[in-house]
Amino acid sequence: MNVYLDDERETPAGWLRAYWPDEVIAFLKSGKVKQLSLDHDLGNDNKGTGYDVLLWIERAVFIDGFVPPTIAVHSANSSARIKMECAIAQINLLARH
Repeated sequence: MNVYLDDERETPAGWLRAYWPDEVIAFLKSGKVKQLSLDHDLGNDNKGTGYDVLLWIERAVFIDGFVPPTIAVHSANSSARIKMECAIAQINLLARH
């Protein structure tokens, strides 16, 4: 499945919509996510951001050997995008070992 995390944009065809990080993490735990596209700002930072999903993935890769899906960032928040892309690079490095 392809999972799209966003609070405002229209969900692309062929993607499953999620509004909060905990929803995405539940999908990831199923082992069926092939592609993941993340927004950062979701309208309620107390419920988390797209970066929180990346933190979960990074930990799962490092500790549990989780195999991450292909991950993209579609956030308009430029500083958060850089932080998220750095996290994805680290996840990809960890997943290779």
